[in-house]
Amino acid sequence: MSYYHTIVNAKASGAPLIAVLIDPDKLTLAEVPAFMNKVSQTAIAVILVGGSTVAAGITEPLVAAIKQHTTKPVVLFPGDVGQLTNKADGLLFLMLLSGRNPEYLIDQQVASVPFLREASLEVVSTGYILLDGGKETATMQVTHTTPIPFTEINRIKDTAKAGEFMGNKLMYLEAGSGALHPVPVEVIREVKQDLTIPIIVGGGIRTEKALLDTIKSGADMIVIGTAFEEDETFFEVLQNITIAK
Repeated sequence: MSYYHTIVNAKASGAPLIAVLIDPDKLTLAEVPAFMNKVSQTAIAVILVGGSTVAAGITEPLVAAIKQHTTKPVVLFPGDVGQLTNKADGLLFLMLLSGRNPEYLIDQQVASVPFLREASLEVVSTGYILLDGGKETATMQVTHTTPIPFTEINRIKDTAKAGEFMGNKLMYLEAGSGALHPVPVEVIREVKQDLTIPIIVGGGIRTEKALLDTIKSGADMIVIGTAFEEDETFFEVLQNITIAK
């Protein structure tokens, strides 16, 4: 089954998926076996790989190493065209809807086409909305864009709905790597009610309560990254989580 249909099925069933986001700059090849062994003991269903700023040439060998230790889909979450590799299973084809920098609305996407035309990746158009998690993030610095405040719910909803009308198949609400605050439950619920496509939520989910709140909010896939980078014992939290809304 394709990773996209796995997410669609999660939306239909009401049981969200958990994904881990691996930053190639923060996980070495030597650390992959032990890290993936911990992943295998949890309900994590999707492996995302990517970051806002990733050194050249390290994404492909990392993805190849990860693939040796899992049968779960490995999906690229790239900050730029330089992070593309055909070693992965799929790609979130991101459009930064919350920003107005053409580099991340269309230029990077066009630059990726010669590679993607020949690749075997499952490419899924994904609207990406950066929200203000209370901290300046690498995404803000790299894209030179400003996040939308959590309080501007109508603007968030309108931006997400515009992305759906434009043909995006997934919508990613992102508080940012290392965010001080996760996306609020009320924001997720409002966007969920307004869209017909699955919603991915990430950023600032570093406690069991934050994870449970996000599960109950209606998110169809929940992405955890920094929590594992800062404290791998967070895997134990996932082992005890029941995935039900």
